[in-house]
Amino acid sequence: MKKVGFFAALAGFLFGASGGAGAAAIYPVYNGYQGTNVAGQVVLLPTTSGTVVPTTNPNAASATRITGALPQVGSNVTNASSTTVAGRQYYQPSDFDRLADSGLYVGLSVGYSVSVSGAMLSDYMNEDKGQFVPGAFQEANFDTDTVIPLQMSVGASINNDFRVDFSYLRYTGIAYPSMVKSSDGVGGYVDAVVDGGAITANATMLNLYYNIDSYTGYLAGGMLRPYIGAGVGISLNTIADYVVYDNTFYSEMEPSVADPGDLTGISDVYAYHNGGTSEQLAFMFEGGLTTEMDGGIKIDFFVRYMNLGQVRTSGSIILSQTEWLGDGSGLEFPADYDSVYHYTNWYESGRLSTIDIGARLRLQF
Repeated sequence: MKKVGFFAALAGFLFGASGGAGAAAIYPVYNGYQGTNVAGQVVLLPTTSGTVVPTTNPNAASATRITGALPQVGSNVTNASSTTVAGRQYYQPSDFDRLADSGLYVGLSVGYSVSVSGAMLSDYMNEDKGQFVPGAFQEANFDTDTVIPLQMSVGASINNDFRVDFSYLRYTGIAYPSMVKSSDGVGGYVDAVVDGGAITANATMLNLYYNIDSYTGYLAGGMLRPYIGAGVGISLNTIADYVVYDNTFYSEMEPSVADPGDLTGISDVYAYHNGGTSEQLAFMFEGGLTTEMDGGIKIDFFVRYMNLGQVRTSGSIILSQTEWLGDGSGLEFPADYDSVYHYTNWYESGRLSTIDIGARLRLQF
């Protein structure tokens, strides 16, 4: 009985302490520690009855859920209805992949040649009596009107950085110069008129392009992706037939000392140069910016250097000229026939390159 009484007394003491005024001493709370200035903080305060209850700061603001898309690239506003400045800029997944290259594509480009470099040279200038061939001219730069190169391409993306394509590129509107300095036969040159000699180039190329945005970043707020490219292929360069006309009168002998029928002069020299086609190694370098329209259509704005190799004639020249003959009395007269000569293996050639600007439309599948 003594043991039972001892445990009952101990239990009464413990339970009485938990419900008495001494509870405040076990969990001391000071008046300055109320958390009234911390939004949303919950503070446990003892009551006079000894029961601890949660108290919520009545000044705490309710949480607001923000819906909608993340800010566009370059935006400093968190949403359309807020003026709060975002602490950082974000890429939406759709924006990040918007300009990504993936899959097969077909392309069509139109350009404009802002510069055409190259000149025709007479390969026979250093040959024996080469200066006597009409058309043995000094360097003659290519003549151009409006050169609009067209390109068709079929390609595929290797990954998001590299793409490769095969292309067909055609140049027209390049011509032989309309005026050249033709040899006068004694080491000098005279003006000669040229008719014909249109030049076309058809190049088949293998091109590789690399997106360099990992170095430069996207431009214009993510709307433009820079790239560089290079290509190599074969170009079929064709120059059409042309005529060099020299209306200079060349004196061969004084009529006063000429016997009847002697050649005293030459005039109206026509040199018919046969054109030709040559197969040449071609290469190009390109740089540009890519943007995208709806429907998977991409547009490349580019600047391109194109080297098309050499333009060369077939080496055949047919010469027609009027001969003047002495009459034996100190006068001369034109013969009633034209003298015709045929030269072979007398080539004229020149290298051709262009700098183009343009736009390429690519449909990506």
